[in-house]
Amino acid sequence: MTQNTAIPMVDLRAHFAPLRDEILTGIGKILDDASFILGNQGRALEAEVAGLSGVAHGVGCASGTDALMLALRALEIGPGDEVIVPTFTFIATAEAVLYVGATPVFVDVDDRFYAMTVAGIEAAITPRTKAIIPVHLYGLPADMPGIMALAQKHGLRVIEDCAQAIGAQINGQGVGSFGDIGCFSFFPSKNLGAAGDGGMVVTADAELERKLRGLRNHGSWQTYHHDVLGYNSRLDEMQAMILRAEFPHLAAYNDGRRQAAGWYAEYLVGLDLQLPEAPAGYHHVFHQFTIQLNARDAVKSALHAEGIASAIYYPIPGHQQKMFAHQAQTHCPVAEHLAERVLSLPMFPELREEQIARIATVIRRTLHG
Repeated sequence: MTQNTAIPMVDLRAHFAPLRDEILTGIGKILDDASFILGNQGRALEAEVAGLSGVAHGVGCASGTDALMLALRALEIGPGDEVIVPTFTFIATAEAVLYVGATPVFVDVDDRFYAMTVAGIEAAITPRTKAIIPVHLYGLPADMPGIMALAQKHGLRVIEDCAQAIGAQINGQGVGSFGDIGCFSFFPSKNLGAAGDGGMVVTADAELERKLRGLRNHGSWQTYHHDVLGYNSRLDEMQAMILRAEFPHLAAYNDGRRQAAGWYAEYLVGLDLQLPEAPAGYHHVFHQFTIQLNARDAVKSALHAEGIASAIYYPIPGHQQKMFAHQAQTHCPVAEHLAERVLSLPMFPELREEQIARIATVIRRTLHG
């Protein structure tokens, strides 16, 4: 590797290269069978992802955003209802609440673990609150034991946004199995990523599974009988096949990310920045490796000059987005502070130690002047 070789945020070419022949063979078989929607590949993937989460049922859909929307519909949340969401995450979590006609209530996050706290959630509960959507941001689970206890106390439903955390656990229990419903995204850059969009909803509740299957398929549980307003949100067979080719390697992919995180921690030790943390018993799968530092913009510019990618997840908290300007002003000082300090560094299973050493050298040189 030359000093000028670019380092991307995620290297999808390297990721898919070992699976190329298997995937191309699989595409050929699907073409031969001419079964493209709601077929055997999708059903098998549903069982595999549900099993990984530790629940009985999985329902594939078109995207992680749709998974959240379908979950809300299955729980019969709609106009007049409030849903508590973290302000520091991707906009899809709040968007899904709007799609069903409910109101997202933004809550600030913790500055160490990037998730809503139980105290913060409880302070936001009103008589209109119907559900909580905790987000397992960057691959680290939120405080699900505490959140579930709070939800039970107040009679609230819980939808886990697991888009960035497939394979993550708390004391051996998989994300997606704590709440009423867990929602996954298979966007290409995710820890388990398709060659396009895709998502899945998992649940232990057979009645919720039944609702979800109809909702994703035009509100139909029997061909040409449409009982409710549904959606065209089905995970196609080619994406399901690609995801199944990757699925046996997911634990190794996550181990590769954890190894890369360990190298980052080693090479960045002693610098004026905050490294990712995880509470005891929490299994972090490092969808992103996100640091905090005051000199964020200078470091980002220095990395860019050396051909090294970096990203800011997220520069504008949800409560400050223009689309929510009509809502009552929300005060979320931690999220606003994080938006000025966070920087995500390249993170993917194929990342090599020498690449991380090079990244750290640029950061160290920038911070030390």
